[in-house]
Amino acid sequence: MMAKTNPFTFLQEVREETAKVTWPSRREVMISTIMVLVMVTVASLFFFVVDAIIKYGVDKLLFGL
Repeated sequence: MMAKTNPFTFLQEVREETAKVTWPSRREVMISTIMVLVMVTVASLFFFVVDAIIKYGVDKLLFGL
């Protein structure tokens, strides 16, 4: 069974835990965002090329085009 905590105590504990969090700086967030966008672009280009190669191979195999 879970311990019962009143809402005021709960919010106080949440505030204490939130104060312990090390928040990233604006620069860190920007660098991470740019890195994610670059990796998503690279991955999408990779899968686009692989898909085109597989499509070409399947077309050649099935239709002899």
